[in-house]
Amino acid sequence: MDRTILHCDMNSFYASVELLEHPELTGKPVAVCGNLEHRHGIILAKNEAAKAFGVVTAETVWQAKKKCPGLVLLRPHHDKYKAYSRKINAIYERFTDMVEPFSIDESWLDVTGSLRLFGSGKEIADRIRAVVKEELGLTLSVGVSFNKVFAKMGSEYKKPDATTVITRDNYKEILWPLPLRELFFVGSATAEKLEKAGMRTIGDLAAFNRNLLSSMLGKHGAILHDYANGIDDSPVSLSYERQKIKSVGNGMTFKRDLVGIQDIRTAVLALSDTVAGRLRKYEMKCRGVKVDIKDPFFKTISRQKQLDMPTNLAEEIGAAALELIRSSWNLKAPIRLITITGINLADEGEAEQLSLFAVSGRKREKSEKIERTMDEIRKKYGESAITFGGILNNDIGIELDEQAEQEEFEVFEHLD
Repeated sequence: MDRTILHCDMNSFYASVELLEHPELTGKPVAVCGNLEHRHGIILAKNEAAKAFGVVTAETVWQAKKKCPGLVLLRPHHDKYKAYSRKINAIYERFTDMVEPFSIDESWLDVTGSLRLFGSGKEIADRIRAVVKEELGLTLSVGVSFNKVFAKMGSEYKKPDATTVITRDNYKEILWPLPLRELFFVGSATAEKLEKAGMRTIGDLAAFNRNLLSSMLGKHGAILHDYANGIDDSPVSLSYERQKIKSVGNGMTFKRDLVGIQDIRTAVLALSDTVAGRLRKYEMKCRGVKVDIKDPFFKTISRQKQLDMPTNLAEEIGAAALELIRSSWNLKAPIRLITITGINLADEGEAEQLSLFAVSGRKREKSEKIERTMDEIRKKYGESAITFGGILNNDIGIELDEQAEQEEFEVFEHLD
């Protein structure tokens, strides 16, 4: 028997939460942005009225104002968004104990075991939308399908405040005509490769030879072929079984041995960027950094240090890692592999004690704004859309490509 999976995606979440305290702005174009004083501030979220003017996430404020001169700008309140996210997931858990958050405003639900209690998948989706609207004043779109990938795509298919049901009978009609980039996990770099091979739609990808896709993209190609054909058996986790992550690490064996500080800096920057991004995704910070180094003869050393204050910024994690390497490794000696791990994790909201040795508040705020903006751009356009300049044009094997990331990097999280 097929599962019944829901993907619930809040509509214009940040902007909608802000509008709860500003009912006078209902119907007006509104955007949440990082810095109202500077023309180069970034749009973090926008409501449907702003979207109608062409305002998009991650563009600069001045670009948005050029499109929509009457755009109302509001400051973000991340603690408020987290609080609402918890309330929303608590509502989901009234219908099933299998709730898996994907981000602060998205969650998968497996309601297969709840059908006899609450009705069909569509009926449950519509009821959830009604409860969230009544109790919290927010709207969401829901995809209903027999797997997680199609449920996710269903929630994107029609917005705002809608339910889309994708079944084994209609998925070819609904999804196959869509552009390649609409398929879950197809980023810009992968889409370009597929388009060069003559594929334009999800249906083209589904009909393409699976073995040829594997030769083009490695394991990622086979996975995407399965997704396009509705093959996905990944489970939705139980709410009470979600484990707290203890550490987040990223390691890489390089295409050639690293020699000298410039090679090491490039590698550390790339690895730290991935670690920091995943920490932010999980809304966590690390209190310490650990570095593992392996030479061409497979001799390995491991060093770690505690930080003056918790962080999830690549700049700070990278600086700590580089300090460890400088103090414990002969920089002229070749390196085969480096792993950087954020350890002793804490929730983002946990109180932080500033230290005399910590980076200045203003500089840290600027770094955080830059890196969170990179998160938004990558979420919208793919992991390869933006990176640090120091990583470009390297010859050690760090490629700005979704498939290369999956095959070359070892990204891991340690759980309790």
